[in-house]
Amino acid sequence: MTAWMVRTGHGPAHPISGGRPTAGPEGGTRSRGRGTSRVFGALAGAAALLTLAYGAGVGVAAQESAPAAPGGHGAHDSHGGHGGHGAHGASAADPSRADDVAGAGGSSWMRAAGVFSPPGSFVPSDALTYDTRLVPAGARIEVTRFTGPSGTRVGARLHGLVPGRAYGMHVHTSPCGADPAAAGPHYQHRPSATADPVNEVWLDFRTDEDGDGRAEAVQDWNFREGGARSVIIHDRQGGAGERAACFTVPFGPEDSV
Repeated sequence: MTAWMVRTGHGPAHPISGGRPTAGPEGGTRSRGRGTSRVFGALAGAAALLTLAYGAGVGVAAQESAPAAPGGHGAHDSHGGHGGHGAHGASAADPSRADDVAGAGGSSWMRAAGVFSPPGSFVPSDALTYDTRLVPAGARIEVTRFTGPSGTRVGARLHGLVPGRAYGMHVHTSPCGADPAAAGPHYQHRPSATADPVNEVWLDFRTDEDGDGRAEAVQDWNFREGGARSVIIHDRQGGAGERAACFTVPFGPEDSV
C-alpha cells in the first residue's frame, strides 16, 4: 500500500488550491481561503481513518527505483569479484576469491579471481606479478574450472595487460611465492620429460587493444587431488618462457576456501 505523509511548516504551493501557506498567529501554517482549509481538513481526516484501518504511514508518495541487478562477472568472484570485467568483484582490500560448486553426476565448477600486485605488497594477494612491465600491478585475472565425468575444462580471462601482446600461460603444480620458481613445474597428467599441450594445460593468449585476453583448454582427464595449484603467465607462448606473473588457484575441491 502506498505510504503518505503530511508535512507541516513552510513549504511549496498547496497541491490542490495552488496557494502558498502563510504564517498563522501561533507560528503554524494556514492555507489561504476557507474552502481550501475545509478540503484539506477533510483529506487529513480521511488519511487518519486510513491510518487506523490499515496501519499505513501518512505522507507524500515517493517512488524508489529497484536495486540494480548484480553485474560484472562478479567475482574468486576464491575470496571477488569480477563486476565489470573482472573478477567478478576483486578489490585491493579483497584481492581474490574462490567458489567451488558441486554439480550432479560427480561434476564440479570453480571460479577464482584476483588482482595482481608485487610480492611483499602492503595488501597480500594470491596474484603476484614479477614483471610489472608485462603484468602491471592492478591487472586482473579470473580462472574457471569445470570438472565432469568426461574431463576438465579450464578457462581464463585477463584485464589490464599490455595491449596487442602474446602471452603464454600454463597450470603449475604448486602455489605462488615471492620467488617465481615457487610454483614448480607444469602440471602433467602423466609424468613426461617434454612439455605437451595434450598432457598439460596450456592457456596461451593474445591481448586486444584494451589489454584484455582470454583462453580455454579442454582435456579428457581430470586433475589429481592437490596436484594443480596455480597458473603462471609467461613472457612468450609455447612450452617455456620467463615467469612474468603467478596466480594461486584452488583447482581441486579439496583446495577451495
